[in-house]
Amino acid sequence: MSKRSNLGHLLSWSVHLFTASGAVLGTFALIAIATNRLESAALMMLATLFIDGLDGTLARAAHVSEYTPQIDGRRLDDIVDYLNFVVVPAVFLWGAGSILHPGWLAAPVLASAYGFSRRDAKTEDDFFLGFPSYWNILALYLWLLEVSPLGGTIWLAGLSIAVFVPLKYLYPSRVQPMQLRFWLGVGAIAWTAMLIACVVWPQATAPYSLVELSLLYPAWYLWLSATRGGFDRHSKPKNDPADRPS
Repeated sequence: MSKRSNLGHLLSWSVHLFTASGAVLGTFALIAIATNRLESAALMMLATLFIDGLDGTLARAAHVSEYTPQIDGRRLDDIVDYLNFVVVPAVFLWGAGSILHPGWLAAPVLASAYGFSRRDAKTEDDFFLGFPSYWNILALYLWLLEVSPLGGTIWLAGLSIAVFVPLKYLYPSRVQPMQLRFWLGVGAIAWTAMLIACVVWPQATAPYSLVELSLLYPAWYLWLSATRGGFDRHSKPKNDPADRPS
């Protein structure tokens, strides 16, 4: 086995480990929620967003399907994402008191089980079809903005329905042109930094309305999704064995 091959295998396994580490953080986030350490849980949720935003690019760069064909990177990513984008935020919503009753958590958990398993969840033109289960983002904003349980429940129910509505949402790591993808990445870094500051220093950031200002990035994402994607009733599933969705 050549040195290049050895390096390729090492890098490939390292990328898979990086992805799987998100599940470890998700587990620790659940423990933090159970022990009423919501700030710690929120920071770990943001860390898993960072991992998910980067691992797909690393996987493609490391050619993981070539060097570790025995590992299904897409399946690994989906397992970790279902934990961190659905289960952890659902428990966070309960721990933060953002919903009227824990029974409402069945809505996102069931809707996203469908969303993650559908073959056309990612379209041929690189969009997510239906609300892409960003429950972690919803949970963080409901908590940071101190939205009432009634308001949180309405958001939860509405977005659970949106999973089934065939609207196309931007797939950030596959956006074209590359210049837009770059600026989305820069925006994501700034957005994450803002949310971290709001979690760690809530009193210092409150006078600057930093939480509200951070909403500009998801608003931009939704605007881009609406103008570049829109409604799609007849989308075909994306057949991409390459590495992973993030």
